[in-house]
Amino acid sequence: MAIVHDVIPPFSLFQPASIDDALELLAVRGGEAWVLAGGMDSMDWLKDRTKRTSAVIELSQIAELAGVREAGGGLEIGAMTTLTDVAEHALVKARFPALAQAASLVASPQIRNQGTLGGNVSQDARCAYYRRGWSCYRAGGNICYADTPTAMNREHAILQADRCVAVSPSDTAPALIALDAQMVVRRRGSERVINAADYFIGPGTDITRMTALQPGELLTAIRLPATWAGARVYFEKARDRQVWDFPLVNVASALRMNGDRIGEARVVVGAVAARPLRLTNVEQALAGRALNEETATMAGELAIEGAIALRQNAYKIPLMRNLVRRAIRGGPLPGTT
Repeated sequence: MAIVHDVIPPFSLFQPASIDDALELLAVRGGEAWVLAGGMDSMDWLKDRTKRTSAVIELSQIAELAGVREAGGGLEIGAMTTLTDVAEHALVKARFPALAQAASLVASPQIRNQGTLGGNVSQDARCAYYRRGWSCYRAGGNICYADTPTAMNREHAILQADRCVAVSPSDTAPALIALDAQMVVRRRGSERVINAADYFIGPGTDITRMTALQPGELLTAIRLPATWAGARVYFEKARDRQVWDFPLVNVASALRMNGDRIGEARVVVGAVAARPLRLTNVEQALAGRALNEETATMAGELAIEGAIALRQNAYKIPLMRNLVRRAIRGGPLPGTT
């Protein structure tokens, strides 16, 4: 096990004033550079010395990376926009309340004041073995310590486990996927736009990373299309404590209604797999159905198909089922009080 030093090792600090300057630094420094947004995840790694870098590129001086703005009928949110600003912004609350709710439930007020939307969706896995420096698969070893007969794995995956059973810890990620968000990623001389559902990757794609970001790339903005503005949406997070904690399971949904029937649905769960999961089987089953208790119950049962519990996390299966059920019910069902 790694020894916790709680003293940050030396590195070169760069504070670019523009996106172009940041991209130039990333191009020059390559894979050795560490991008620092709010620092809520980064400082843990650096203080404990379980990860090191020779260069930190700190983004707080780049004004164009922050803020919420109108874009093509939807919204564009800079990656350095704080979670507090996302949660409290009038346009986000009015058009995309599921994202505002998700941002408002991240950690604590102090962390939301410092942490950023880009950082929340790009943070690393929260497995205790991995973060304490054990040589697991994700860290380049040949074992998953969390998937052994005596392991501590209460917070780990119940779906799509592939060598690593660590889960995505982001609260805003399920909401962004449910809203068909797009992630704007830039490198020196080029830009690509990635659907939020494809921004997050599982261990079968690359066990050393949680996102599709490549060395030299920077997440600069998140775009929310107008297509899901005003939809019937829901977000809920289950956690041990009502502040600070990461999700045990979270869920986001967006429903477009045709009268009293569901026209199109998005249902996304987090903290049950290495990446936030769109439940496409649930979405397809919901299309055309009446929005009632029977439909919500059906969705919950479909959601847990294929779930496999580890030694300590069997509780996540009924928890996920019930959260998905509530995500479809949302508020009072049509015709009820």
